[in-house]
Amino acid sequence: MSHTQIRIQSTPFDPFAEQDELRRGQPRVGALVAFVGLMRDLNEDANVRGMTLEHYPGMTERALEKIAAEAQRRWKLEGIRILHRVGRLEPEDPIVLVAVTSRHRGDAFRACELIIDYLKTDAPFWKKELTETGEHWVEARDSDGRAKVRW
Repeated sequence: MSHTQIRIQSTPFDPFAEQDELRRGQPRVGALVAFVGLMRDLNEDANVRGMTLEHYPGMTERALEKIAAEAQRRWKLEGIRILHRVGRLEPEDPIVLVAVTSRHRGDAFRACELIIDYLKTDAPFWKKELTETGEHWVEARDSDGRAKVRW
């Protein structure tokens, strides 16, 4: 059974330091796969100056725990780390880190991809973007739903 750590935080994080900490002291780990989602300055042809991410405390962590448990059920994993920022973000800021360790790369790749696909549809986060025309809530993308369905 793998070790899972889930954090929701308003402070910045260093994705590389987080990955190093996840694998350090784990000599049986043969693969570490990570996805880092970054704040873009463009969304659907609109310049984005900033974004505010909101979540439902408690519910969000439970949703992420359920997603991590599904990955653990499907593959042999050594560790999972899911970090997600909330609050005010600027372009280029890391928003989310999904890092997975396993003995073999195939399990780590598949688990990381499943976790981020499920996170995009099943975790209660809400995004409000600040553009030149003002602030607006971001709607869910159909492509995120399609990505989850393939699992």
